[in-house]
Amino acid sequence: MQKIRIKIKGYDAKVVDKAASQVLDTALRTGAKTSGPVPLPNRIRKWAVLKSPHVDGKSKEHYEMRIHGRLVEIIEPNAKTIDSLTHLQLAAGVNVEIK
Repeated sequence: MQKIRIKIKGYDAKVVDKAASQVLDTALRTGAKTSGPVPLPNRIRKWAVLKSPHVDGKSKEHYEMRIHGRLVEIIEPNAKTIDSLTHLQLAAGVNVEIK
């Protein structure tokens, strides 16, 4: 039994959800069984930057970047499924990793 795992990552949760639904629709149209999308834990990257080079060190600006992820598993894919997934056009700002 073959299984394809697709990890979808991006900075905007709505765009990531839309990309996951596009992958699911494509897989279901070709007759494959699917599982997901499973929301992965958000990765939060934080930075603290000094406001000015000549100001007290306690004066900082804080920034954060959230990376949202979804996991979609395609169970029992066929050749048509794989071909349609490779030609799928997803939105900009979405990273897709296929295993």
